[in-house]
Amino acid sequence: MEPVDTIEACRTSHRLLLVGLAPLTDDDFRAPSLLPRYSRGHVVTHIANKSKAHVLIFGGPAAGEIRQLHPDGYDPDLAADLGASRSAAELRSDLAQCFSLLEATWDAFDDILWERQGIMAAGARTMAEIVAHHLRNVEVHHVDPTSAIDLPIGPRSSSMVSCRSVSDRSPTEPNTPRSSPGSSAGHPHPR
Repeated sequence: MEPVDTIEACRTSHRLLLVGLAPLTDDDFRAPSLLPRYSRGHVVTHIANKSKAHVLIFGGPAAGEIRQLHPDGYDPDLAADLGASRSAAELRSDLAQCFSLLEATWDAFDDILWERQGIMAAGARTMAEIVAHHLRNVEVHHVDPTSAIDLPIGPRSSSMVSCRSVSDRSPTEPNTPRSSPGSSAGHPHPR
């Protein structure tokens, strides 16, 4: 069954993140994030890359395929490095385009395919579960890029309940990796 409420929560989360990022400058995006080795530009690039990957995974069921999130050997840190140094305008534009493409993919998705599966880092998940995963990913990282700027970013979704490992880190706490479900060496944050 189509996860209508979760999709609507994603749309809201997308809008709130884009609004929260709107005032950030090039220098703001170069500043360190709460994630080890990641600037805010890295975080935004990571969210955009994951959104693109979700579009590809959602193409699987209609093609009679079970697709995996990323190809073997994909390095999320390298992928984030490649896009992190773009201008603030480019980072925001890419993220907005990726969100629009993903939302259009959900809108066009055949109702009978929501229980089909794709392969995420943690294993097989239904398409409906992948939407919920995307929501958690956007929500946990929404705390990060805008955290050092005092922005009225609005209420957060209830999905934030499970996001303590990143969002509750104090600004004075060292930027050291924390283990969390789904994290791996070289990629210290939830996938």
